[in-house]
Amino acid sequence: MSSAESSKDARIARRCLVSGRVQGVYYRATAAERARAAGITGHALNLPDGRVEVLAYGSERAVAEFIAWLWMGPSAAKVSDVVAEALELASHELPTRFRTG
Repeated sequence: MSSAESSKDARIARRCLVSGRVQGVYYRATAAERARAAGITGHALNLPDGRVEVLAYGSERAVAEFIAWLWMGPSAAKVSDVVAEALELASHELPTRFRTG
């Protein structure tokens, strides 16, 4: 496999903190639908401070496109910020599905 092929198939993990009006507007449910359609696993969780934490694990391209979508969210959301950080996950930490909570 060439390095171009291996980088195309590379899987990455990003933890994103989404701020704005993102709770009570179907943000997590819509994020889950988008993630599942893109083959991304992870989670979308409400935080006590009003933000949503999103863990996205998938192909580089799918995760990048998903993070771009996080800035928009569903129509009722008003996203003011998305902070994404790279994560290195051990094999036992890799999510097998996308969940909300």
